[in-house]
Amino acid sequence: MEKRSKFSGRLGFVLAAAGSAVGLGNIWRFPYLAAKYGGGVFLLIYIILVVTFGFTIMVAEVALGRKTGKSPIGAFRSLNKKYTFIGVLSSLVAFLILPYYSVIGGWVVKYLVVFVTGGGAQTAGPAADSFFSNFIAQPVEPLFWLFLFLIAAFCVVLKGVKNGIEKASKVLMPILVVLSVIIAIYSMTLPGAGEGIKYFLIPDFSRFSGQTILAALGQMFYSMSLAMGIMITYGSYLKKEDDLEKSVGHIELFDTGIAILAGLMIIPAVFSFSGGDPDALNKGAGLMFVTLPKVFGSMPLGNIAGAVFFLLVLFAALTSAISLMEAVVSTVCDEFNMKRTKAVILVTVLAFVIAIPSSLGYGVWGDFKIFGLQILDQFDFLTNSVLMPIIALLTCIFVAYVIKTKTICQEVKLSSPFHREKLFVVIIRYLAPFFIVAILVSSVLDGLGIVRI
Repeated sequence: MEKRSKFSGRLGFVLAAAGSAVGLGNIWRFPYLAAKYGGGVFLLIYIILVVTFGFTIMVAEVALGRKTGKSPIGAFRSLNKKYTFIGVLSSLVAFLILPYYSVIGGWVVKYLVVFVTGGGAQTAGPAADSFFSNFIAQPVEPLFWLFLFLIAAFCVVLKGVKNGIEKASKVLMPILVVLSVIIAIYSMTLPGAGEGIKYFLIPDFSRFSGQTILAALGQMFYSMSLAMGIMITYGSYLKKEDDLEKSVGHIELFDTGIAILAGLMIIPAVFSFSGGDPDALNKGAGLMFVTLPKVFGSMPLGNIAGAVFFLLVLFAALTSAISLMEAVVSTVCDEFNMKRTKAVILVTVLAFVIAIPSSLGYGVWGDFKIFGLQILDQFDFLTNSVLMPIIALLTCIFVAYVIKTKTICQEVKLSSPFHREKLFVVIIRYLAPFFIVAILVSSVLDGLGIVRI
């Protein structure tokens, strides 16, 4: 078996893990939820949840990886064979998300090319809605862009942990932060943007509700790449002497910072465009590929702003896709004793083949629906709304009551004192299971259209 690679140091781990956490969820889901659930009060609750619940589950996953030095299946198996199935489910989630996530990544590549070549106007005029729907309904062109996106991830993962993932993260993450700041400043200086800034940053507790907590908790959960096997995999590449607790704290900071910048990029701009209507922010693809091109079309230098924005989104999507692919590749290498090159080729080919139905689901296979959901949305519902909360719940139970919290705390203390140990123990034993069940129930009800989040 090949010797397991390691990150060169804590910075490489933090940037790679932060790159995984910073993805489309920060950019197209966070601003929508913040606008819907009270702006500033949603943001405040989100930050509190990240430094408590998010911290707890991420520490548990990273420590499991570092302690065992294995990918998810091997990590759970080595600690207790009866619970190997949790690792199997974690690896399955990453394997299912990668294909449909890459379909959306392909859409981002297409829009970046359109704006870079000066064609932004065709996405922003009266025909903006039909431009997007006509594009994704085509059988061949979206597959071409999907292929390009997957090849970009393939090239990085093929080079390994140090020379591929770490090097790419050290380049992409700083650029992503700089682009986010530039677009946020530009957005905040638009006419009428001030109301959007106030709405997003100043808490108004009259807008607080139980749904605000659930929505913020769900967003924190998806945004930080938890319950996908990614943090266990990256933890297995972390050296024993690297400060685990501080590393997780820096990942939290990156993830929250980009989420706030995403809100400042998008909410003021949409407020300016819509005359101050928070309902103008819609969820998912509609925000990214329909509403925002219209906003760019109404701006001075909108074509340049659109090109810079979609470059930012591409980097965010790519860093997440790289981590998803690495989680699957690591598992294949470990479980089948396969060399990295063969594993990366196999995973990339399978991801492309499995992505085809998600892409064609908006066109020639559009009539195939379950619960009214297109094929891509079915994969998203299964992974995000069902499997991920179940895996997180099982992980909490495993850590708290099977191997005991002491096992994780001892692993963290190998590299530093565990300053938030008491918080970790209380949350993973008592609070996290309860709230994760609440996420699971609310997410399923939302996915089935019974309750809207």
